[in-house]
Amino acid sequence: FPHKAATAPRVSSTRLALHHFDRSYSLHLGALWPSVRAGLLCEQKYGALLNNFAAADHVPRELELLNATDFVSEASQKAQQWQQGSAVGEAARACQEGSGEGRSVTQAETSPLLCASISSKIKCYTFPRGDITRFCPARPDALGLLEYYLMDAASLLPVLALNVQPDDFVLDLCAAPGGKTLALLQTGFCGHLAANDVSVSRTKRLYQILHSYVPKEVRDTVSVTSYDGRDWDQVEGGTFHKVLVDVPCTTDRHSAMEEDNNIFHKRRTKERQMLPMLQLQLLMAGILATKPGGEVVYSTCSLSPLQNECVVERALDIAEAQFNISIHVEDLSHFRMLFQDTFSFFSDCQLGELVLPHLTANFGPMYFCKLRRM
Repeated sequence: FPHKAATAPRVSSTRLALHHFDRSYSLHLGALWPSVRAGLLCEQKYGALLNNFAAADHVPRELELLNATDFVSEASQKAQQWQQGSAVGEAARACQEGSGEGRSVTQAETSPLLCASISSKIKCYTFPRGDITRFCPARPDALGLLEYYLMDAASLLPVLALNVQPDDFVLDLCAAPGGKTLALLQTGFCGHLAANDVSVSRTKRLYQILHSYVPKEVRDTVSVTSYDGRDWDQVEGGTFHKVLVDVPCTTDRHSAMEEDNNIFHKRRTKERQMLPMLQLQLLMAGILATKPGGEVVYSTCSLSPLQNECVVERALDIAEAQFNISIHVEDLSHFRMLFQDTFSFFSDCQLGELVLPHLTANFGPMYFCKLRRM
């Protein structure tokens, strides 16, 4: 008799991930899921985050010749046009009110701080929708600093939402591998930046990025640590103006495509099931690390409402009930309007904003939600 297999054939982690996504996201995203699924399974699109510390004045021109554009400055210009339109609208309405005519709300009125929220020094070039050109690897300048950093452009949205102001004390609680930390430094506004990650090996990658992109005098303003982020309030509670909590998650795109280090591996089932609890503990630590009046941005690269809105809702309840801290959820719907030319947003997100992968704009997934500690 042929030898009978003692164990059932191993199902790949990517297949398990897709099976899980098909069940849960088809309910959550409905008719959008087939399109999002196709995006997850195709090559990811990147943006080139310009390195303001490198002597690379020629780089924008080179990228523009390739038909790439800086999506941040485009959004900033759009915001300014809206505000000018709003001012004109105000004057027109003053006349209309004399004649008793009705009023219409312009887009700009929905958020008077549109310009302020993205008047950032961050510059990130992307190719237009439908253009799948790849960026070349970055070159070093005369001092050896690389000219740009390739990353999912949607990963910049949480950093832009944080809206760092001059001399802010900033905490990046789960900082490795370092793309968002680098973006925070590009603002030029961090009075001090604490970059923390529980994983020592991932922190090494963070050090590499800092050394490849950031001059020593700026690196000296960054403290890199490897604490368990859940305990951060015991290290430095209530001291930061801005906190980024970019939590470990099911990293949906990686889980759907890569066997290596896949959280859907059978041996990691328990770890995966515990993710929302870990995420909640990290978000609570981030809230407690913030000064009253300070702001927290929570983010994941997952489509899962259990890891996104549900974690935020639970944190709001716990902050109020256990710590007597009142939290205000900031409205980020203007991000959807400002960046809709670059990203596909999920219009039915209950709290925060969610970028959906799409074949013509294959960034994300990226969920982000902004909280203010009252």
